[in-house]
Amino acid sequence: MRIPTLLPPSHSGRFEFHISRAVRDRHDFDQDIFTLNGNVILANVQAVQTFTKRLNDQRHPGTPPFHAGQINAMGLIDEILHLIMALYRQKVKPKVMAEALEWLEARLGEQALDQALIRFGAQFPASAVYRGEMSEQDYFNGQTDGIPNRQILLEEMLMLWLANVNPAFNPYQELFDDTDLAENSVYDEIISQLDHFFNYQPTFGPHNQQLIAMLRTPALVSPNSLTGQLEYIRTHWNELLGEFLGRLLTSLDLIAEEEMARFGGAPGPAEVINFHAWGLGDAPERFSADSDWMPRLVLLAKNAYVWLDQLSRQYGREIRRLDHIPDEELDRLASQGITGLWLIGLWRRSRASRRIKQMMGDPDAIASAYSLDDYVIADELGGPDAAASLSQRAIRRGIRLGGDMVPNHMAIDSRWVMEHPHWFLSLKHSPFPSYSFNGPNLSNREGVGVYLEDNYYSRSDAAVVFKRVDFWTGEEQFIYHGNDGTNMPWNDTAQLDFTKPEVREGVIQTILHVARQFPIIRFDAAMTLAKQHIQRLWFPPPGSGGAIPSRAGSGMTQEEFDKAVPKEFWREVVDRVAEEIPDTLLLAEAFWMMEGYFVRTLGMHRVYNSAFMHMLRDEDNPKYRQLIKSTLEYNPQILKRYVNFMNNPDEETAVEQFGKGDKYFGVATLLATLPGLPMVGHGQVEGYSEKYGMEYHRPKWQEQPDQHLVNRHAKQIFPLFHRRRLFADVEHFFLYD
Repeated sequence: MRIPTLLPPSHSGRFEFHISRAVRDRHDFDQDIFTLNGNVILANVQAVQTFTKRLNDQRHPGTPPFHAGQINAMGLIDEILHLIMALYRQKVKPKVMAEALEWLEARLGEQALDQALIRFGAQFPASAVYRGEMSEQDYFNGQTDGIPNRQILLEEMLMLWLANVNPAFNPYQELFDDTDLAENSVYDEIISQLDHFFNYQPTFGPHNQQLIAMLRTPALVSPNSLTGQLEYIRTHWNELLGEFLGRLLTSLDLIAEEEMARFGGAPGPAEVINFHAWGLGDAPERFSADSDWMPRLVLLAKNAYVWLDQLSRQYGREIRRLDHIPDEELDRLASQGITGLWLIGLWRRSRASRRIKQMMGDPDAIASAYSLDDYVIADELGGPDAAASLSQRAIRRGIRLGGDMVPNHMAIDSRWVMEHPHWFLSLKHSPFPSYSFNGPNLSNREGVGVYLEDNYYSRSDAAVVFKRVDFWTGEEQFIYHGNDGTNMPWNDTAQLDFTKPEVREGVIQTILHVARQFPIIRFDAAMTLAKQHIQRLWFPPPGSGGAIPSRAGSGMTQEEFDKAVPKEFWREVVDRVAEEIPDTLLLAEAFWMMEGYFVRTLGMHRVYNSAFMHMLRDEDNPKYRQLIKSTLEYNPQILKRYVNFMNNPDEETAVEQFGKGDKYFGVATLLATLPGLPMVGHGQVEGYSEKYGMEYHRPKWQEQPDQHLVNRHAKQIFPLFHRRRLFADVEHFFLYD
C-alpha cells in the first residue's frame, strides 16, 4: 500500500495506496484515480466512499461489504508508517534504504533481490507499466523525483508485508495479497533480512525501538482493531504526527459513524443529575424572572386535530376549527384547575410529509405536526383569526394558550427550503455514493424538485439527506434531514444551519412571531440547539464525531466553531423575547442532563423533567428523592422550574404507564403538589390508552372517558390544581429525612 516517494507524505488530506494489478483488472477502475506510481489516490472522504462502493458493487452476494471508514483508516495507517520512515531518514540516517539494499545484496544475491523487486513492481505496477508504456525492468532501473525506484520498491514491499501481517487488515487482504510474492520470490527472506539489518541501526521513536519493531507495534498492541491502532498512534506517536493528527482524528470519526448503533425515540435513561460534574458551577447564573401567573400554571397538552374530532363526537356537531371549540369545554377545563392549554399541531404542515406517510401505508395520515411548511395557523383550523378568538375566550377563563416551536428544522418542501435553500445544512454532492434519488418529486413549487432517498420507500435504509433540484439552474443540493443522533433521521424535515447568522436571526424572528400569538411557547428538542450539541451533531471537533453519518468531514475545531457561533442561541432568544414580548413563558424540551443549564444559565422559564415520569413509573423512589435532594442542595430555583409529567406526546399514555389505581393517584398527587409546572397529557384524566401520533387526524380507537377516573380526579387532584399557589414555589419547600 501507498506512497511513491521517500519524502514525508503531504498533509493535503488525501491519501494514496497500492492495490494489486489483479484487483485493478477485476474492477476496471477509472485510470484517472491512479497516480504515475500506480497508487490509487483518494483525495477526500467522498473519494473513499466512491472507491468503496465500486469495490462492493462487484462483490459476491452474501460477502461482507467493505467499509469506507475502514479503508480510510488503512490508507492513513500506511501513510503514517511511511511518515515514520521518512522522519527516520531525516533525523537519523538519510541513506538507510541504500545501505539496506547493499545488506540484502550481500546476503541474498543481487539477482534474487532484483527479481523479487521487479515481481513486486509487476503485481503493484506504476501507471505506465500497467498501461504497457514501460516494462517492469525499465521502471525498476529508473528514478522518481531523483530517488532510485529500486529504493522506492523496497520500501513499498516492506509496507506491503506490514499490511499483510496486520490482522485488522485481513478483511481487505484481497486488495494487497502477497501470497504470490511469498511463493515465487525471496520476498520472505527480504523481510527477514531487513528486520536483521535494522537490529544494527540506531533506534527511533518515543520508546527507542528498532524501526521495524516500531512500525509493527500498533498492530501488535491492538491486532484486531483499526480504531485501536489509530488510538495507539495518537497516544504514543503524537509528537511525530504534525498535521497528520487532525486526519487521524477524522479517520476515527468516520469509523465511529459507521459503527454507531442508532436507537428509537426515547431521550435515554433518567439519571440523577450531578450539577457540579456537568460544569454548572462555572456557568453564569441568569434565571429569568417569572410573571405572577407563571408559578400557578397547570398545563394541559392536546393534539389539536384529535381533540377537535373528539369534541365533535362529544358535542354531537362538527367542530373542526379553533373558534368552534365550545365555551362549555373551556369552562370545564377551568373548573379542573387548568390554566394553560398547549395545542399541538396548529401550524401549516408539509404536503410532502402527508404524501410520504400515505404512500407508506397510512391513507388517513396527515403531515407530522413537526414537519412544518410555515408558521401560519393552518387554514383548516380556521387560520390566525380562529386562534385569536380561542385565545380571547380562554384568557377570560384564566387559561393561556401555548403553541409549539420547532426551531432546528423545517419541512423538506417548506417555504424556507424553497426560498432560502442556503439556510440549510447541505452538500453539493451526495454524502454516500450508494444513495439514489429516483422516487417521486415531493415538491409543490414550480421550478424546484424534492426527492427522498430511494431506500426509504423500501424500508431498507433511512438516508441522512434528501435531494433538492433547482430546475432553472440545474443545481443539485443534498440537504440534511433533521436528526438528534439518537434515532433515524426525521425524513420529512430539513436541518437548519445555525452557524449562519441569518438563520439564527430568521428563527428568532419566527419565535417572536409565535410569542405574539401564544403567551406559552414549548420548544421541541431544544437541547439540540445548545452550542455543544450543534457542534457535536453537525460540526464535530476532530476525534469526537460519529453522532450523524457523514458529518465527520465537516468538523470544526473549537476555535472555528466559537467564531461561527459566538453565543448560545437560546440565551439570545430569551433576551430578545424578554425585551420585545415580555410576559411570555418559554418552555424547553431538553434532555441529555442539560435541564439545570437550560433554566439557570440559558434562562428558560421551564424545562422538561422526564425523570419524574421514568423514575416514579419504575418505582425507583429513592432515586427520585435523591434527584430532588441534589437539586435542592445545588440550587432550589432549578426545582421550581421543572415541568413534571406522567406522559408526553412521545411516550406511552399515563394509564399504560401508571394504571388507574392508587399508584396513579399517588404520583398524580406528587404532580399536583411538587414545585414546578404540572403538565397533564391528552386523555390522561379520561383514562385513554391510545398514543396519538403526530400525523393523526383523528383517534384510531373510539374510547369513552372512564367516569370513575374522572370523578376521582375531581375529588383528589383538581382541588390541588386550584391551590397551585401553595405548592409551586420552593421558598417553603423542605424534604424531611
